[in-house]
Amino acid sequence: MPLPQGVLGELVRPSELFERIDARRLRCLACGHLCPIFDGQCGVCRVRYNRGGTLYAPWGYVAGAHSDPIEKKPFFHVVPGGKAFSFGMLGCDLHCSYCQNWITSQAPRDPRALAPVRRTTPEQLVRAALDAAADAVVSTYNEPLITAEWAVAIFRQARAAGLMTGMVSNGNAAPRVLEFLQPWLDFCKVDLKSFRDRNYRKLGGRLEPILDTIRRLHGMGIWLEVVTLLVPGFNDSDEELTQIAEFLCSVSPDLPWHVTAFHPDYKMTDRRATRPEDLLRASGIGRRAGLRFVYAGNLPGLIHHGEDTICPGCDAVLVRRLGFQVLECRMDAQGGCPDCGGRIPGRWIRPPAASPAQSM
Repeated sequence: MPLPQGVLGELVRPSELFERIDARRLRCLACGHLCPIFDGQCGVCRVRYNRGGTLYAPWGYVAGAHSDPIEKKPFFHVVPGGKAFSFGMLGCDLHCSYCQNWITSQAPRDPRALAPVRRTTPEQLVRAALDAAADAVVSTYNEPLITAEWAVAIFRQARAAGLMTGMVSNGNAAPRVLEFLQPWLDFCKVDLKSFRDRNYRKLGGRLEPILDTIRRLHGMGIWLEVVTLLVPGFNDSDEELTQIAEFLCSVSPDLPWHVTAFHPDYKMTDRRATRPEDLLRASGIGRRAGLRFVYAGNLPGLIHHGEDTICPGCDAVLVRRLGFQVLECRMDAQGGCPDCGGRIPGRWIRPPAASPAQSM
């Protein structure tokens, strides 16, 4: 593929996430495709490219920046009721036909996606996060693995300002990019879209890199929550959901699993939306597999306790939610249950407050 044009070709910076194959090719180490890229060409993502033997990666802009409830990402085991300052760029290494962020993620390959961009700096974004009284900055809207260099630059500033850091990813990572992110990343959401390799190939990827990412992130001590968008006729059979749940349980029964409702979107408008009974069935499969925290999302208030955090030790409701709103949080600052004293795993402690003057 030729070099990206316009802003995608201009707002870049040399990347260290590559290895040299030979005099003409570099191997990008940002995502699971591990693209071998000839001079004058770009990778599958269409935003990382080889020019003159140097790998260039996106830098210096956002296609979206907004303060959201942290539950919207969704993170249910990170500072309940907190705010996430979300930022994103353009591009993705997959091409999911039901993508809900396609305006930004598919901009390099779909002419209908016309997301405007704004030049900015890490310092300006972190200042905006502090002004919004955010608890964390989160790289999202596009696939953050392919813009990891920019995310780390922002995360460094955010950490200095006392903010937490997070990513919302498809999980199609190369091991090197996870090592690059590890010192600066507090928590990550990974989409596990299917447990069938043939389904992942329809979306432009493979299953194994996503499973490897989940294992690696957990092993690195980065807080991890996993989401499966329940798409009727694509990934919602009892057999496949059981395999997903059993895999997650083999990594850790404490991994929160969010089974969320699909609605027809983008290029996938040929099937019905997910119903409450579908989420109930999937949630039951997760719990029977041994997962201790299973959440049903995107249908607020329709699943009894589906959005609530419940103590696995005594069944007390610790966090009550309605959609992205926290109605009640009974845990202490360390995630302790006030009834039985059990500790709920997560990232509960808000960082110390920092004024913009102190953090810059």
